[in-house]
Amino acid sequence: MSMAASSSNVKVEGLVSKFDLKPHPEGGYYTETFRGEASVQASYGTRSSGTAIYFLITPGSVSRLHRISADEVWHFYLGGPMTVLELDPADGTLRKTVLGQDVMAGELVQYTVEAGTWFGSYPNPGSAFSFVGCTVCPGFDFQDFELASRQALSDQFPQHAEDIAMLTEGLP
Repeated sequence: MSMAASSSNVKVEGLVSKFDLKPHPEGGYYTETFRGEASVQASYGTRSSGTAIYFLITPGSVSRLHRISADEVWHFYLGGPMTVLELDPADGTLRKTVLGQDVMAGELVQYTVEAGTWFGSYPNPGSAFSFVGCTVCPGFDFQDFELASRQALSDQFPQHAEDIAMLTEGLP
């Protein structure tokens, strides 16, 4: 193991420990940092007014394709750049957005994924980790969370089969 890899591991382990991050069902690690006490009525039920999490993704792991019922705002904090991949369920448009600190090169420090969009993420090559925050309004609830089916999305959007395969590891 190189010295750089060793210090990256310490940093990742330090983040996991400091923020009490746990494995997320979609991949990566997370912890909820905020859940609004107020309730709001959404078309799909009563939800918290808003939620926020810390989310950590490391090389060799991905946030598998999933969708939720609300908009999700991503905030880039630390580490190397990462890509958020979105697949529009209506027309199959594929979008890749790079989050990171190099705003002059076009990386974004904040980005919103619209409700109902299939999306996942991965650290870019050379990134030891990507540490971000995600804010959902109305608030996130696991009953609104749907992991993608590799087969169903590949059948529906064969032109994106390679990207779908990369972000549906272990899914039917």
